[in-house]
Amino acid sequence: MKTKSFSIGKVVVGGGEPFFILGPCVIEGKKKLFRAARKIKAIGDELGISFIFKASYDKANRTSGLSYRGWDVREGCELLAEVGASIGTPVTTDVHTCEEVALAAPFIDLLQIPAFLCRQTDLIKAAAQTGRAVNVKKGQFLAPWDLKPIAQKLLASGCKNFFFTERGTTFGYNNLVADMRSLHWIREAGYHVVFDATHSVQRPGGGGDRTTGDGVLAPVLARAAMAAGVDGIFLETHENPKKAFSDGPNQIPHRLLPSVLSSLLAIHRCLNLKK
Repeated sequence: MKTKSFSIGKVVVGGGEPFFILGPCVIEGKKKLFRAARKIKAIGDELGISFIFKASYDKANRTSGLSYRGWDVREGCELLAEVGASIGTPVTTDVHTCEEVALAAPFIDLLQIPAFLCRQTDLIKAAAQTGRAVNVKKGQFLAPWDLKPIAQKLLASGCKNFFFTERGTTFGYNNLVADMRSLHWIREAGYHVVFDATHSVQRPGGGGDRTTGDGVLAPVLARAAMAAGVDGIFLETHENPKKAFSDGPNQIPHRLLPSVLSSLLAIHRCLNLKK
């Protein structure tokens, strides 16, 4: 099976040029979200890249029940739609229940199924039946070939515009490993694949009551993934990761984003020259 290319707004998935999913981990406030979106848009325009703006309205799987969660689903999705319209890019966010899917779909261009929910049949069916494009994050507990049944659920529910995101595999306790072979195998199976560089460097629960990580390694893994061959790269980015409300240790500072993206584009160009 060879999956055809498709568009999410102005972003083409599988069209030969890489696309990016960029934004903060979670909505931290309206002003901060607009400021982040405008900054990323300026960087994207300068580099000539297409991207989908990402932010979660709710972080439903925080390590501690006392941690910041985010916004109400409807208010959060309405805000994301407003931000996307203001900068002219599609938007994406996580959805956790069938009820959330119904609330999010009118506002969100790309529905994201979290890794820890990637086998929830009802959730996948609900997202597929909205007519929106769907991004399923591969669970840390799955092998690449375990994605086939998920793809079959999507297709059976009428969704042809989907892709999978690799975000690392559980490697002992409080650690993940990114297996670049997975990217090849997913594409070989005929599916579009994106690599999530920032979540792949997480150390889940590594801080006891919080997740830690090795954000400095995210650009390294992103470069390796681009060289391995992917349709897109997922990078969470923040103006000041040390003050981020969620997943700060893994996010890339805005000031470093131009150089990180430039290196990824250079790798892509180099690969195309060799074809």
